[in-house]
Amino acid sequence: MKYRSLALLSTLVLGAGLAACSSSGGSADGAGAGRTALDVWLMRDSVSAQFQKEFETGFEKAHPEIDVKIQIQEWEGIGEKVTAALASNDAPDVIEVGNTQVAQYAQSGGLTDFSGRVAELGGGDWLEGLAEPGSYDGRQYGIPYYAANRVVIHRTDLFEKAGIDPSRIRTRGQWIAATRKLNTGGTQGIYLPGQNWYVLSGFVWDEGGDLAVQSGGGWKGGLDSPGALRAMDFYRRLQALGKGPKDSDEAQPPQAEVMAKGQVAQIIAVPGGAKVIEEKNPELKGKLGFFPVPGKSADGPGAVFTGGSDLVVPAVAAHQEEAFTLIRELTGDAWQKKLAVAMSYVPNKTTLAGAVADDPGTAAMAAGAVNGHATPNTPQWAAVEAKNPIKEYMTAVLTGEDAGSAAAEASRTITETLGGDS
Repeated sequence: MKYRSLALLSTLVLGAGLAACSSSGGSADGAGAGRTALDVWLMRDSVSAQFQKEFETGFEKAHPEIDVKIQIQEWEGIGEKVTAALASNDAPDVIEVGNTQVAQYAQSGGLTDFSGRVAELGGGDWLEGLAEPGSYDGRQYGIPYYAANRVVIHRTDLFEKAGIDPSRIRTRGQWIAATRKLNTGGTQGIYLPGQNWYVLSGFVWDEGGDLAVQSGGGWKGGLDSPGALRAMDFYRRLQALGKGPKDSDEAQPPQAEVMAKGQVAQIIAVPGGAKVIEEKNPELKGKLGFFPVPGKSADGPGAVFTGGSDLVVPAVAAHQEEAFTLIRELTGDAWQKKLAVAMSYVPNKTTLAGAVADDPGTAAMAAGAVNGHATPNTPQWAAVEAKNPIKEYMTAVLTGEDAGSAAAEASRTITETLGGDS
């Protein structure tokens, strides 16, 4: 999913028409004699202009027979644009898509199946939160590109004043205790809005539950499972240690701006939120730190929602082998390390986390990414997010309604939206 402020996470005008979007009609159109023009769609802000130039130069030096033509696309309206491209005879050769959108495109039969080439791409080390949603019906269509996930952004000065060492917060129980200690005087222990369902999802996964589960060939809402109910209870206890609104999400108001006012000890956000905080309140420069969302036990970090992107190849793309070559390079170790450092992303493999060790925010993000998950892998999940009964459920519980009844109602809505039997 797009690396936005991870609210990160997915706005998928057919403007000037597809003819202007691709130039892959011939093996050497615009590429010079004997060279293959390879059309690539990457999304706005997924790479910097400097990285793009460096990659194009390096790739073409290694593969002089290929002329890479990268076109930067806007996230607004990209879903319709990709759908139209996949149905056309003039599709680009490689497309970056949000990781949770792969199933939607694969369902139509419009993507190339890479199941037999996963080993060539180092798939054994891929982040599960990118690899799993890149598959559909047991076949691998999306190749993990980069990831981003939430961490805890905290005020180092307030932690020090309270005598709390964030490196020793390894479990949710320790986190609650520390947050309770910070929640004193005019300081909120944590600012956690009531409808941050991505954060709740992590707690649900920690408890062995899921937002929806496959059942009898279909999908069934899972918020009323015992594990999911325990997760909601933990969310309720954590949320109470601050003044986050119970009826809105992290974007309303923007939580980084709330923290910038100086009375919040922690928020749960992507590391980039720290830059917003510092811009809004320069007095907080040098006073912000990061740690992974703690787990249920000290055995590992807490589960987090993995946002980010996969790379796909349209089934109708003219240059299948050249497209695979580009994907192998861009998702390979050498370029992944460079991309992670240049863009503060989590690399696509667990074995590459060390590449961002010198960036505290990204390092915390990479540490948490090993326990990354994605939303239920069904093309209909976007319809659930559009209705978002999870948000309504969370507000209901936080304002005093019976959790079991509210969860059962939300699960029924999810089941119906996914086409299951309630």
